[in-house]
Amino acid sequence: MSAGRLLRTAFVLSLALASGAYAQDTATRVTVRVDVAKPVGALARPWSFFGYDEPNFTYSANGVKLLRELAQLSPVPVYVRAHNLLTSGDGTGSLKWGSTNAYTEDAQGNPVYDWSVIDRIFDAYRDAGVRPLVEIGFMPEALTTGPAPYRHDFPHGSIFTAWSYPPKDYAKWDMLIRAFAQHLVDHYGIGEVSQWYFEVWNEPDLSFWAGEPKQATYFKLYDHTARALKAVSPRLRVGGPATSTAQWIPEFLNYVDKEHVPVDFVSTHGYADDTVEDLFGAHEDIPMRDRVCRAVQMVHGQIRASAMPALPLLWTEWNVPNYDDLNARDNWYVGPALARDISQCDGLVKMMSWWTFDDVFEEKGVTKEPFQGGFGLIAAEMIKKPSFYDFALLHELGDERLANPADNLLVTRRKDGALVVATWNLVDMDKVASGTPLTMRLAFKGIAPEAEASIQRVDEEHGNPMPAYRAMGSPRYPTQAQIAALNKASALPAPDRRRLDKGVLELTLPVNGLAVIEVSRK
Repeated sequence: MSAGRLLRTAFVLSLALASGAYAQDTATRVTVRVDVAKPVGALARPWSFFGYDEPNFTYSANGVKLLRELAQLSPVPVYVRAHNLLTSGDGTGSLKWGSTNAYTEDAQGNPVYDWSVIDRIFDAYRDAGVRPLVEIGFMPEALTTGPAPYRHDFPHGSIFTAWSYPPKDYAKWDMLIRAFAQHLVDHYGIGEVSQWYFEVWNEPDLSFWAGEPKQATYFKLYDHTARALKAVSPRLRVGGPATSTAQWIPEFLNYVDKEHVPVDFVSTHGYADDTVEDLFGAHEDIPMRDRVCRAVQMVHGQIRASAMPALPLLWTEWNVPNYDDLNARDNWYVGPALARDISQCDGLVKMMSWWTFDDVFEEKGVTKEPFQGGFGLIAAEMIKKPSFYDFALLHELGDERLANPADNLLVTRRKDGALVVATWNLVDMDKVASGTPLTMRLAFKGIAPEAEASIQRVDEEHGNPMPAYRAMGSPRYPTQAQIAALNKASALPAPDRRRLDKGVLELTLPVNGLAVIEVSRK
C-alpha cells in the first residue's frame, strides 16, 4: 500500500471513528455500521484461478474430479495454468515428470510434433468446464542448448537443467509455437482459444531460464514466441514476463514498446512470504499479510506509468505465507488471509492464480503423508483442506461492493438485492498463542430491521479435517474409506440462521475464523 493510500485510509478511519461508524469497545469487541446505500463499485473475482506444475495430473481421475469441483465453486470461468506443457524428452535421460512429448526430431533433424498428450490435457480442461492459461515452456530436449542429461527437477540455485536453456535454433522454435497454436485453434476453434491466455515461460529471472544475460535472452524468447502466436491469429492473447517477485516489469514494457512486440497482458508472481527486499527492493517492515497486495499495487502503477497503461495485470502465482514448520497453508488461517487479500487487491488486478490447487507439487517432491504444509487446497489423496472451503464460501460474495470502514469486513450485494458479508479475525500464525476471539457487532442501515441472516464459517471447528484426522491416529497412508470419512467430517454444515435484532447482527469469530453472512433484502 502506498504512503498516500495509507494516509487516505487513516483519514477515512478517523472520520468513521468521529462519526461512530466504527467503534471498538474492548480489545475483542468491534461495532461496525454498514450503510447499504453506499456502493463503491463492482467486485471483481480475480481469485478464481489456479495453477499447478504436473500437467499429466490433469487427465488423471483425481485431476479431472478436482477441476470439475473448482469450476463448480466459481460463478465466473475458472482458468488453470500448468508448467511443462512443451517439456519433451527422448526417455534416455532422467526425466521424471511432466513430459508431453510434444516435440522431437527425426534422424535428419526434422521436427516431429506429437499432440496426443497435449490433447488429453486440454480435453480434460474442456470437459471439466475450465479454461487454460497456457504457459509456454519448457524447452524440448531436441531443441535445447543445455547440457545432457535432460533431467527434470526444479533447482532454485545456480545449477540449471537442460529444459531451462534457450533454443539452439529459433527458426525451429518459431515453427513449434506456430504448430502448437495452430493445432489448438484447429482442435478447439478460434472462438474458444481466443478466450485463453498464452504466457511466455515461467520465472525467467530464476533458474527456470538459463539464458545469459537473463533479461535480454528472455526478451528475445518472448519476442519470437509472441510473434509466432500472432502469426496464427491476432486474436490469441499473449503476455509476460511471468517473473518472480514482481521483477522486470518496467524493462519488459519498455522493450515491447520500443520493439513493437505484441503484448496483451502483463504477468508476474509474488507470495506473501517473499522477502520485502525481493518484492520491493527496500528494507521496510511490511507485514506478510500486506505484501501481495502492496506488490500488486506497485505493478499496477508501473503499468499505468508505461506507454501501454491499459494492459491488464495477471498475477499468475500467489499464496498466503506458510510460516515454515507451522504449516499455515494446511490451517484455517488461510481463510482470513485470503479474504484480506481479496479485499485489499480489489480493482487492481484481473487475475490471481493460486499456486497450487493440489499438493501434487513437484518442487516439494512426492507427498509422503497428508498435511505437510503444501501449497494446495487439497491434501494428498484428495483430502479437502480448510482453504478449499474458504474459496467456496468467498465465492458466495455478491457482484457489487459496498463501503465500510473496517479492514476485516467485505460487504457486497448480489443482483437479487441480498447482502453477502465476509468478516474475519486474522492473527498471524506466529502470534496465535496471544490471539483472542473477536466479537463483531454489525449494525445495518437501509435494510429491514428483522431481516433473515444465514452464517457459514470456516475455522477450527468448521471445514477442518484435522480433528477427525487426529482422532483416527493421523494415518500416514489413509485408506479410501478414511479419506471419505475425513471429507465428510470437514464438509460445511447447514448455515446458522438468525434474524437481525433491530438491524443488528452480532457474532464471535475465533482466532483465524472466517464467516460469510447472507442477509436477505427483506
